Amino acid sequence: MIKNNNTSGLNAQFIRVVWCDNANIIRGKAVHVDSVENQKVSVGISRGQQGVPVMYDGVVAESGLDPVGEITLRGDMSTLTPLPYAPGHFRVMGDMFQDGKVWGNCPRGFLKKMIKTLEEKGLKVKASFENEFYLLKQEMTLNDRNSKNNNRPSYQPGDFTPFASTQSMDLNYPVIMNIVESLIAQNITVEQYYPESGPGQQEITVGYSDALQAADNQVIFRETVKATAPQHGLIASFLPKIFPDKAGSGCHLHLSLWKDDKNILQNQDTEYGIGETAQAFIAGILHHLPALMAITTPIPRSYRRIRPHMWSGAFQSWGFNNREAAVRVIQEENGKIKHFELKTVDASSNPYLAMGAVIAAGLHGIQEKMRLEEPVQNDPAALSPEERDEKGIIPLPGNLGDAIDALGKDKTISDAMGPELSRSYLAVKKTEHEDLQAMHSQKEVELLLEKY
Repeated sequence: MIKNNNTSGLNAQFIRVVWCDNANIIRGKAVHVDSVENQKVSVGISRGQQGVPVMYDGVVAESGLDPVGEITLRGDMSTLTPLPYAPGHFRVMGDMFQDGKVWGNCPRGFLKKMIKTLEEKGLKVKASFENEFYLLKQEMTLNDRNSKNNNRPSYQPGDFTPFASTQSMDLNYPVIMNIVESLIAQNITVEQYYPESGPGQQEITVGYSDALQAADNQVIFRETVKATAPQHGLIASFLPKIFPDKAGSGCHLHLSLWKDDKNILQNQDTEYGIGETAQAFIAGILHHLPALMAITTPIPRSYRRIRPHMWSGAFQSWGFNNREAAVRVIQEENGKIKHFELKTVDASSNPYLAMGAVIAAGLHGIQEKMRLEEPVQNDPAALSPEERDEKGIIPLPGNLGDAIDALGKDKTISDAMGPELSRSYLAVKKTEHEDLQAMHSQKEVELLLEKY
């Protein structure tokens, strides 16, 4: 059994078995260490859990799921980590099993399947999620205090400083340092930190790892930031658009493609200096991007962030160091190309589904030997419609409904997800889209702000 006097020096009491559902909410059940046998941790969850939308704890009828039946959430003990922000608690990532086999609705299982398919072609993806988030103060306005519903909080930015402000660094020093120290304690490499352009908005970038670890790291990152902020009297939110007139929060996905332990993104002997396999991989992502957005930008508020001239990738295009292109191939000063960035991603997405679907799209590009169109080296929105048509630059879905429609018609992504996961995910997203788009904007923010 796992003993309380563990080598970390922390007094272990509970092990949280964590999963991320189709509504992209991180959930968990905690097992007391005295109940752990043979160094294995598992808990039961309802099979209906993957059919629950973000608005309420009920199962969407069209998901093919219901509250009858149990799924085993089995902890991956290789991910066992003490939680610096919750002494006495450890965390393991959970995999969903039914009748001894990986359940078809398991997001982490889907990513593992796509990684295996990639490996069968001798390829490997290394990746990192790049998060932006807001630090907010919870206040009561005069209207709130005078209203009958006087428990409704108002959220204000933690500061009102501009992009990369050192004043913001100083104002937020205690909470940022606490977050960074907690991430490092959980074996995550922290690379950069700076205040973003929105008031109270922050960005912390972390190092690359293999695809599964990168998705696990995204869960760890979200959990750590949201758990640490309240310890400093703040609320952290990854919601992609909180304030209508302020910057939105993205979660750009950085990727590189490897073969035989070598990064194959660059090849100076090919067109654009990008290796043929890597070109096909990127081209596949671009080809499937309208459908991918139902997974990578999966809530209505995601599309309030993705707008022309907002550095969010509103057009189906790619370019070198072009922050307005949906795919930015990053070319260093010495000409080297080590990775590329998918901008149409935010942290309301399930990282396992997002990573798995992106790999599926890239694999299809390789299979079909897709080629990249000419890179776009200016702001696509600055071009005339005729110029965009000539270059094959197409606007990406402007709302979740259009992205859901694209996903429903995309056989490649649906087949990769499998019939169970594809059905339950689409059902949850359709229900969320219908309910959330009918809400008043402020009510929608109040519902989602602390969930993401």
